[in-house]
Amino acid sequence: MVLSAAEEVMSEKGLVESTISEIGRKAGVADSVIYQYFRGKEDLLFSIPGEKMKEVLTLLDEQLQGIPDAGSRLSKMAWFHLWYNDMHPGYARILLLECRSSPAFYNSTAYQLVRKYTRVLLDILKQGVESGLFRPDLEIRLMRDIIMGTLNEQTISCLAIQEIKESVSDLEDIISLINAMITRREENEVSKSDRILTAAEGVFAKKGFSKATVSEIANMAQVAEGTVYEYFENKEDLLLSIPAKRFEEYLNDLAGVFEIRNPEKKLKRFIQYHFSLFLVDREFLKVFLLQIQLDKRFYGTKAFKNFQAYIRIIEEIIEDGKSQGSFRSDVNARVFRNMFLGTFSHLALRWVILGESDNADKMQEIEKVTDLLCSAVANQKG
Repeated sequence: MVLSAAEEVMSEKGLVESTISEIGRKAGVADSVIYQYFRGKEDLLFSIPGEKMKEVLTLLDEQLQGIPDAGSRLSKMAWFHLWYNDMHPGYARILLLECRSSPAFYNSTAYQLVRKYTRVLLDILKQGVESGLFRPDLEIRLMRDIIMGTLNEQTISCLAIQEIKESVSDLEDIISLINAMITRREENEVSKSDRILTAAEGVFAKKGFSKATVSEIANMAQVAEGTVYEYFENKEDLLLSIPAKRFEEYLNDLAGVFEIRNPEKKLKRFIQYHFSLFLVDREFLKVFLLQIQLDKRFYGTKAFKNFQAYIRIIEEIIEDGKSQGSFRSDVNARVFRNMFLGTFSHLALRWVILGESDNADKMQEIEKVTDLLCSAVANQKG
């Protein structure tokens, strides 16, 4: 009774403007009764998703029963996540806009249940990779952040911006973007040689040229040793091909610095620019993530209109790419925008709040996420 009353009051007013007295009146109990079970408002706030997550985990397990393949399980979990938030908007507001903005939440029992929930998604992604359904090089932790970020941003878009009536209405477009990132593609000549070079780079960096063997490189690249010799004459040719490939990439990227017309390069540059913009000023990043973006009042301000104008650029890039044939014609630009914003928020919260990743790790994750997001919209036929 107390938690139901607290959910109703706090989802409408937020933590700061809610009072224990008002919650007590709504629940029909004295303030002292509430303090017998909860230490204060914050403890009460965290207890709402804490209790809900127990129900969520049970219901999710029921939904996934009897679904064997990872692809179908992933689609079902995405549907369930959006559907449950649509059915319980008060809970969704509290979890996404109130709890996530509090650093203390990440040390709570409720957050441990949230992590248990996201581990279900990790297990599904791992199952897909191991079964060969998903691409073998998929970074499942980053993919988890992209998926959860997308789903949560979709709910925020529904609740705070009210662009759509139900977040689940875009499920098909969301799954389309996700599938483009995770599904195993037919391997071509270029991708195989690139994979060998990437493996060689790793082995040479770890063991040095003299101690590295072609056999080790082939094993890391997941190809037969004979396949390596189809592309490279010997170990020395492999070594010298690494800088040749790298500097070719650098030159191509450098050309785009001065005039970017290619939609794919423009999208990649915007994603990297957005990450670098915030990471350079960590104080602003923390304030924006915790005190601005997760404050429902932000979405009715002039500042949000400016933010919309800025972020609309990514939708324009997608539409431009679709018209040029670089991006798939069925990509929903608004949903991709939510995917991008949600991915950024989840990664940045993990870095800032949980203190994960050093600067080198961040750069690697940004590069991998950029490639994944670009692959979500790329026209593979083009």
